[in-house]
Formats: sequence, structure tokens, C-alpha cells
Amino acid sequence: MHYETVIGLEVHLQLNTKSKAFCGCSTDFGKPPNTQTCPVCLGFPGSLPVLNREALRYALKVAIALNCHISNKIKFDRKNYFYPDLPKAFQISQYNQPLSQNGWITIFIAGSEKRIRIRRVHLEEDTGKLFHEGETSLIDFNRSGIPLLEIVSEPDINSPEEAYEYLRTLKAILEYLDVSDCNMEEGSLRCDANISVREKGSERLGTKTEIKNMNSFKAVRAALEYERDRQIQLLENGGSIVQETRLYDATRNITESMRSKEEAHDYRYFPEPDLVPFEFDDTFIEGVRKELPELPETRKKRFIAEYNLSDYDASVMVNEKSLADYFERCVQLYNKPKIIANWLMGDTINYLKELGKEIEYLKTLKPEYLSGMLKMIDSGIISGKIAKMILMEMLSTGRSPEEIVRERSLEQISDDRELERVVNEVIEENPKIVNDYRNGKQNAIIALVGKIMAKTKGKANPQKVNEILRNRLKIV
Repeated sequence: MHYETVIGLEVHLQLNTKSKAFCGCSTDFGKPPNTQTCPVCLGFPGSLPVLNREALRYALKVAIALNCHISNKIKFDRKNYFYPDLPKAFQISQYNQPLSQNGWITIFIAGSEKRIRIRRVHLEEDTGKLFHEGETSLIDFNRSGIPLLEIVSEPDINSPEEAYEYLRTLKAILEYLDVSDCNMEEGSLRCDANISVREKGSERLGTKTEIKNMNSFKAVRAALEYERDRQIQLLENGGSIVQETRLYDATRNITESMRSKEEAHDYRYFPEPDLVPFEFDDTFIEGVRKELPELPETRKKRFIAEYNLSDYDASVMVNEKSLADYFERCVQLYNKPKIIANWLMGDTINYLKELGKEIEYLKTLKPEYLSGMLKMIDSGIISGKIAKMILMEMLSTGRSPEEIVRERSLEQISDDRELERVVNEVIEENPKIVNDYRNGKQNAIIALVGKIMAKTKGKANPQKVNEILRNRLKIV
């Protein structure tokens, strides 16, 4: 409690252009190793890079959406270091004249807003990928040269939970911009974290460590929690923090030393001689600005105003673009937004978790299917309890609610004579519960309704059951 945590995050985002940053090679994921390469991305002598205009446009969209100041003049630099997955022994990146600087995004933590500053957003090329098999290492250069955006935050984050919320908010913005699939498992979104601790009230930053090898936002949070506690314990025991790069081991939930931390001078940056500096005019920048879609925070405000959702419900709906799009398609078919939101946030998301599926799996549940099921509840064809069973089957099979109800004979029993027959049977079979109700125990009727629903396998119309049961108990 005597220490304050200081965190800065570096997010690397692969842009989903069709070709690489400086050559025409395909960026398709999952192709056979080393089949999407050429002399340019492999760094052969005499080859010359040409900047991908679409990658530059995508990068500008991100920088504008993150409220960054756009530089009118940018240049590329060579970041020199030797590593087996870097065929040129340098990476084309940006150093002292990046694409943009001084941006910010707002996160919501513990019910309050907090602004996290963005130091810079710049464009570079990705490296190849190493695969380790026993004592052998293999290299796939298909990834080498894919346009990569580096988004660097200021050290404004003060807890692992804030880091998690920052990443979640940032990912939502990037998905809305449609510049990347943001798939951490495939490496199109990666995060490195810099963390230090200092005594509360101190203005001086502590010695930082960098953590790598985190493949999910939850892993980032867990790694930061471990590293924070490790540093505090080390200081309290009279030790000192070493500036280094550490790897996160998710299996053991620990960080381990990898190498000493590099500084900018270690990379010997110098201007990329094969790419001239680029200048933007205001017309080009404004053209990109006009392409921006409705972003999550703006959409959230609209959902609150247009659909009368609560702040919490609207936040959940807009957090993932696919869920927000699905919600709005359902509202067009069934104009009861709050009911739709409740079903999506409750049973639907819970069932997806049980199936081990992400929100994108909703494509198996067509909007007209969910809307149709809700209309069937309204019309009394099925009960809410039966609807939960139907929802699970629709998510699992992609079949329509009408087909499931027809095939499994799930229509709700609403015929008065049939319900009266069942009610009479339950009353005769449960005299003690009936007497409890008559003696003033109002909750006893819940037990009777439960037995009626069990007898009808959940098909009885609960509203009619309650009505018939109360009338019947008055005259018996």
C-alpha cells in the first residue's frame, strides 16, 4: 500500500491490407511457410521498398481516432539490430518524425473516467516468426514486412486493471475502424508492457522492466499483477530492480528474465535512405478523417438516447462491434431494445461461454431467429423457460425457433380447459401446500405453480396458470 504502480503499454497492430508495407507480397494468414516473400521483404541486395498507400491511410485513421496530432511531414528510419527473424538485420520503422503524437483515449474504471495519453502512433514493418522445436529453430518469413502499427501510451496507467480496461477500450476502437482483425492468437494484436513501482507521493519514476509473451488481455493483467508484487517484495527486502526484458510464463503465472533492456541508442537509428520523407496536405488528412465510422463512445451515447438503454447496458452492447451490429439488426425486427439487450447480455453470452465461443459465433443465430423467438414469447406460443432451451439449440445448430418448436412440440399450453384439469390434479395431490396458502402463506402458491410447470414439462402458460390457480383456491 506504500507503493504506486506506473505502467506504459506498447501495442503492435498488424494492419489488414492485402499486401505488405513495402512490397506486393500477400498478407494472407496461414499459408505454407516462406511462400509469401520476395527480394524486398527478404532484404536482398538491390531491392527497393515502396510504401503501401493503403497502410498509410489505415495508420492515419487510427491516429485520428486516438485524438493524435498528425505530422504533416514524416520519414522512415532504419532500426538496426540482429535477430534471426529479421532478414535485413534492420527494421524499417519511424523514430524522430513519426506519423503522429500526443493523443489520448478515455477509459472507465470503478465508475469514473480516466484519460490515458498516447505518446505516439507510428508505422513500421513486422518481423518474421521463429518456431522452436527441441534444439532446432525454424523461421517463417511470411509475416516479415506486414504493415505494423505501434501505439505507445504514456505511463499514465496505475494498476493492472486499468491496463486491462485500456486494452479493451483500444481494441474496440480498432475493431470499429476495421483496420485489423485484432486477433491476439494469430499475432495481429500484440502487447508489451513496461512497469515500475515507486513510493506513493514520489515524482521520480522507478526502474522499469518490460514484459513480453502475453497472448491475451487477461494474461497482460495477470503478468502485471505478478511483476508489480515481485518488484514491491524485492524493494521491501532491500533489493533493487534491474532494467530488463522479462517473459511471462502463463502456465506458472510468473515473469522470468530474458535479457537486459535495450535503449534507443542501441538500435543506431538513421534515416531510411531508400524512402524519401513524405508530406501530407490538409486535404488528404481531412479526407481520411471523413472516412471514420461511428466510434464506440459515440455509439454508446446514441444507444442511451435512441434505445433508452442504461449506461451499463449500452457499454456492454458497444464494447464489441459485432455485438452492437447484431443488436441493431434485431431492433429493426423487434422494436423492444431493452428486452433484446437483456437476452443478449444474459442467456446468449452465457451460452456462448458454455460453448467456448466468442461473440462472432452469433452469426449462427440469425437476428430474425432471436427476434422471432421473442415474438413467440409475446404471442404466448412459448414460455420464457422454453425460450431458454430454444436459444441454446439455435446457437448450437443454427436452426430457426419455428422449426425447433414444431419438431419438439414445445408450444405453450394456453387452453383453459387443459390447464384447469392440470390445476385440479395438483390441488388434489398437494393438500398441505393448499392449506398453507389458505392460512396466509402467500409464497405457497409458488410451489403449486412449480408443480404445475413440472407436470406440463414447462409448457403451461405461467400467467394463465397463476390466474386459474388463484381463482380455484378461492372457491375450493
